[in-house]
Amino acid sequence: MNSKLFSTFFLTGLLLAACGDNKELTTTQQSSISRPNIILFVADDHGTDALGSYGNNVIKTPHLDQLATEGVRFNNAYCTTASCAASRSVILTGLFGHATGSYGHVHDYHHFSTYDKVKSLPVLLEKEGYATARIGKYHVAPESVYHFQEELKANPRNTVEMAEECKDVLASEKPFFLYFCTDDPHRAASTNPGQWDAPNSFGNKVDGYAGVETITYDPEEVIVPDFLPDTKESREEIAQYYQSVSRIDQGFGRLMQMLKESGKADNTIVIYISDNGMAFPGAKTTLYEPGMKLPCIIKDPFSKLKNTTTDAMISWVDLTPTILDMAKVEIKENSFHGRSFKDVLNVKEPEGWDQIYASHTFHEITMYYPMRVVRNKNYKLIRNIAWRLEYPFASDLWAASTWQEVHRNQKEFYGKRKVQDYLFHPEFELFDLEKDPDEILNLANDPDYKEVVDEMIKKMKAFQIQTRDPWLITWDHDDSLQGTGVNL
Repeated sequence: MNSKLFSTFFLTGLLLAACGDNKELTTTQQSSISRPNIILFVADDHGTDALGSYGNNVIKTPHLDQLATEGVRFNNAYCTTASCAASRSVILTGLFGHATGSYGHVHDYHHFSTYDKVKSLPVLLEKEGYATARIGKYHVAPESVYHFQEELKANPRNTVEMAEECKDVLASEKPFFLYFCTDDPHRAASTNPGQWDAPNSFGNKVDGYAGVETITYDPEEVIVPDFLPDTKESREEIAQYYQSVSRIDQGFGRLMQMLKESGKADNTIVIYISDNGMAFPGAKTTLYEPGMKLPCIIKDPFSKLKNTTTDAMISWVDLTPTILDMAKVEIKENSFHGRSFKDVLNVKEPEGWDQIYASHTFHEITMYYPMRVVRNKNYKLIRNIAWRLEYPFASDLWAASTWQEVHRNQKEFYGKRKVQDYLFHPEFELFDLEKDPDEILNLANDPDYKEVVDEMIKKMKAFQIQTRDPWLITWDHDDSLQGTGVNL
């Protein structure tokens, strides 16, 4: 999102009046329009650290790497919140979670849910004549907002089985939208709950999965990202994580084989992304780069660019308007917080794609830690709204042997960051990512960067106003967006 686009957002009225009205979309339902099929493949907690096409020469991901040779790989693709449910709400609405009530986890006692007037991507595509189907992880609510015509059933840890279940969708006479969501490589139940230093299984089983080759990794050979401690525990967990990613790759390969056999590959756009970064402390649930900078590989048979990369900065809030644009649905500019990056797939060095925003509020309901982020070119400003609190852990990340090894031994450092700095954040963190990609040197209080901080804060406040962020009140008790207390 850039400043020009900001000026059009929600200048009058409430968000729901804007995004909930069907008139925001100019529908074009003529049967003469030829629309592409679209597959949106979403992994669960998969970072750029574990893909061959993103530079990892250890992990085996040949099918996803093949997709990169056939399409465009994004070097600067970001989720808006590094938490599963909240991120998926953004992916499927094109709206920030703080504006739709999608503050955190949906299931069980968390119970966060999207406002019922929001129109999601599958609902909008169905109105345009698409056959919509989903398989695997859902993790959004209510169903009336995120309605798919068909729900397919399969083991979400067995992507080969999942692919096989999609056969009828690929044979659809209508253009189809397939939302394919794995449980891999999310953490699973502990490998040995009675042993704190046992690595998590990441869904891996000793006897494997039907139709899937079990690919294992030597912990001594895995690549430990700089933000993690290089310990026995980290390496063992990363090896399990890699194994889970390789299972994704096999299922993705089977799905692409089936698509080719259906004869529809030349009319099908394939998008591979993840909801947030790898499920290790320091990545998932944080808005540091390992948590929010994610894989995004797109094969669009109609785009000009193939086997290339782009540095365009995009965000998951851009996905819904982009997919609607690809589906030839005309949309008004202020229907979404994001914007279509369809044309980026046709331009080697696109202009105007150098700024994104992020918004995290909850993971689990017990993990309240609101953060807002603006990234402008090489600078990134994080505002930790609850900075006086100790940084909370997602329950599975606290139990991770990678963290427990550091915690139990009272070590000073967790990766390159001091444990004290990880647990207690300042209100503002400013990083120059070109000079400091690990986000260690906080420039927020450096007088040489005061103008940068002031300008970034100005952008952040404008973003909150124009996306109707209730947490605007945390700036000088500004209650202008707090509402009337009346249900609308």
